[in-house]
Amino acid sequence: MSQPINHASAPHPRVIALLNQKGGVGKTTSTVNIGAALAEMGKRVCLIDMDPQGHLSLHLGLDGESVGDTVYELLLEPDVPLEQVVVKVRPNLDCVPSKVDLAAAEIELANAPDRLKRLGDKFAPHMVDYDYILLDCPPSLGTLTLNALSMAQEVYVPMQAHFLAMQGFSKLLETVGEVCRNEVNTDLKVSGVILCMHEKHSTLVREVVGELDGFFEENRGNPLLSPFAKVLRPAIRKNIKLAEAPSFGQTIFDYAPWCPGALDYRTLAERIIAQLETDSSEEVTSATSSHTDSDEVSTAPEVSEVREPEEVHDTEHESTEIPVPQAKINPSDQPDPVKKADDPEPLDPVAAGTISVEPRTRSSDETVTPKSKSKPKSKNPG
Repeated sequence: MSQPINHASAPHPRVIALLNQKGGVGKTTSTVNIGAALAEMGKRVCLIDMDPQGHLSLHLGLDGESVGDTVYELLLEPDVPLEQVVVKVRPNLDCVPSKVDLAAAEIELANAPDRLKRLGDKFAPHMVDYDYILLDCPPSLGTLTLNALSMAQEVYVPMQAHFLAMQGFSKLLETVGEVCRNEVNTDLKVSGVILCMHEKHSTLVREVVGELDGFFEENRGNPLLSPFAKVLRPAIRKNIKLAEAPSFGQTIFDYAPWCPGALDYRTLAERIIAQLETDSSEEVTSATSSHTDSDEVSTAPEVSEVREPEEVHDTEHESTEIPVPQAKINPSDQPDPVKKADDPEPLDPVAAGTISVEPRTRSSDETVTPKSKSKPKSKNPG
């Protein structure tokens, strides 16, 4: 009867549940983009949408209502195999989609003796097909979440560095302890915290991050924590592109591959790989960030350049890097029309951090053109 637990601890795939009982903290965004980054690096990845809202599926461009069989059928119907449910969404990246009907599984499985092990049983013959399996858990502790935890080896906790999120983290550790004590999965460990929507300049944020760092240091050897458990760096900076990408059914690497959010998730994925695949994760982490590929070498200056507009993001100065050199070249009165002509040139799908419906079918050129027309008109009469 303990076979699903043995499958969860199988050495080949790394099975990670992204869990937080608080909603809206970046679980789905992190699951999708960490999975996509791992797939870009050549890892075979499967993402499992365990949330009836189906947001992970939508993020990858899948409609659970029309895609065919989903995780609902996988859990409820014994004759539905995993191959019938898996959808290949990108190279090296598979998805088990979800739909609203999954909410009924909580009730329909209530009296089933194997209700907590069905997902692991279905995946057991296919573990060797993947290097990483990531489970996007719903923000509750029910049958769906327990199915994910019974199959997983590790838990990552996406969260914002706020006081209430800290309180939720302590409750989540209690949940993992209950899962272990009740023998749902005695091998389950918490491997770290992923900081999402991060604003490093807030005093509160720095204090909370300091408390989290201190917690992991003080609890080395805790049986609920992995030996390498810590607050993962880099923190995922608050970035409007991460909020826009799901509406296009794209990962951040499809939508804006060099925005701050993409850079952060790419580096984070490298460090997740380094946790288990090297003997000294700290040394290899620094090495991978500076010596792996030429693309990664060019990433370091990109991060520092992008951070400057990110700090003044609220004042809508994402394009400050473009006008500054122009101001130095033309100190006369003529730079004004030059700046106005160049302001639209950042071809981000949503200009200057503004969200509108138009970029969903066209680039932001249409919204910029009226600006370039109206400003010369004001100069002609003058």
